[in-house]
Amino acid sequence: MATMAQLCCSPLSGHYFLINTSSLSTTRLGNSTISNTNSLQCSKNKSHTPCAAAAGGDSGGIGRSNGGGGGGGGGGGGEDSESGGGGSGFGPIGALLNGWRARVAADPQFPFKVLMEEIVGVSACLVGDMASRANFGLDELDFVFSTLVVGSILNFLLMYILAPTLSSSAQTLPAIFANCPTSYMFEPGPYTLLNRLGTFVYKGALFGAAGFAAGFVGTAISNGLIKTRKKMDPNFETPNKPPPTILNAATWAVQLGLSSNFRYQTLNGIEFLLAKGLSPNFFKTSVVVLRCLNNVLGGMSFVAMARLTGSQVVGKEKADS
Repeated sequence: MATMAQLCCSPLSGHYFLINTSSLSTTRLGNSTISNTNSLQCSKNKSHTPCAAAAGGDSGGIGRSNGGGGGGGGGGGGEDSESGGGGSGFGPIGALLNGWRARVAADPQFPFKVLMEEIVGVSACLVGDMASRANFGLDELDFVFSTLVVGSILNFLLMYILAPTLSSSAQTLPAIFANCPTSYMFEPGPYTLLNRLGTFVYKGALFGAAGFAAGFVGTAISNGLIKTRKKMDPNFETPNKPPPTILNAATWAVQLGLSSNFRYQTLNGIEFLLAKGLSPNFFKTSVVVLRCLNNVLGGMSFVAMARLTGSQVVGKEKADS
């Protein structure tokens, strides 16, 4: 028993602790030896079992503390590795893939909607665009090609920005829009009319920024391809003046912030209701039809907007001016 009392009060190798038998707690004070004479009274007690138990408890507590410290380090490593795994993607591509997975988890139909938007939607947009031009757009194929490039980028961005995710309820908008729906203005929930209008304004700003960026890139690409064609074929002449990059990008920004913003948010609300009441096959058919009509209307409205801003001027109008 004396040995047990000695073990109770002996410091561990390389570590020095102050053992307080009154509170049964162990306090590490560093690399200096500090002894508590009150703890030596353990050996003088006639009842050694509590003291031994206390020693065993503290020894186990010390062991657990060290082990727990190691576990804590492991936990910290786990957090580091997890956060490192989340942030060790491939920059914007990794963020895009993570966002894609979050949207698919929230809406399993999301990939199908994107596919329909890119194939059927862009095709319908081209039909609407060409139908609004003279000679079905055959004299303005350069403008049509510019619309194709920009529209393909923007249709995906519109779908991506509006799609809900599993964490949508945890997301918060900027302070002025804090009480507004996070995904689209017709999102289910106890929102007021003012809240839903706030979402329309906020998403409109996002759409406008995306429209300007995609319009700038798409117009630069199409104009660059036309210039390359002219260098390869000096006899090649475009029927119209290439659209100014900045002005055309600004036209796309207005188009997306107003027309596309309203149409796509309304479309999301309609599809949400149809998904509840229709079978999967009928729902997919309705998605195809609705997105066709939406993009035809979008193509026609963009031509009207481009004429209004003067970003796309046909040859006859340019000659008259």
